[in-house]
Amino acid sequence: EVQLEESGGGSVQAGGSLRLSCTASGFTLDDGDMGWYRQAPGDQCELISSISRHDIAYYADSVEGRFTISLGNAKNTVYLQMNSLKPEDTAVYYCAADEFLTTPFMPSCSERWGQGTQVTVSS
Repeated sequence: EVQLEESGGGSVQAGGSLRLSCTASGFTLDDGDMGWYRQAPGDQCELISSISRHDIAYYADSVEGRFTISLGNAKNTVYLQMNSLKPEDTAVYYCAADEFLTTPFMPSCSERWGQGTQVTVSS
């Protein structure tokens, strides 16, 4: 069973930065992709970034140029550096791991990815 543990969420003012971390148990980049979804109240769960075993990164248009995904030294750790944060980035952020992370939207992040970590950006 794959278990994902996120950390690094919090509250910042607009323009600030946060760094999310995720460590997976039972999964490594050799098994597939890792990435991040987010879900704000009333919105769908959205894939915002992913990285493949071949180090190919994907970013949603909404975060392109502001967020950077990277790998830790261990193949089961992924980070999301979030810069120039905006109030519309406020959401619960979920680490994700699967053979292919290609589903851009899904109804519920928590049902698929677990607990997540809250990011709140104030104006």
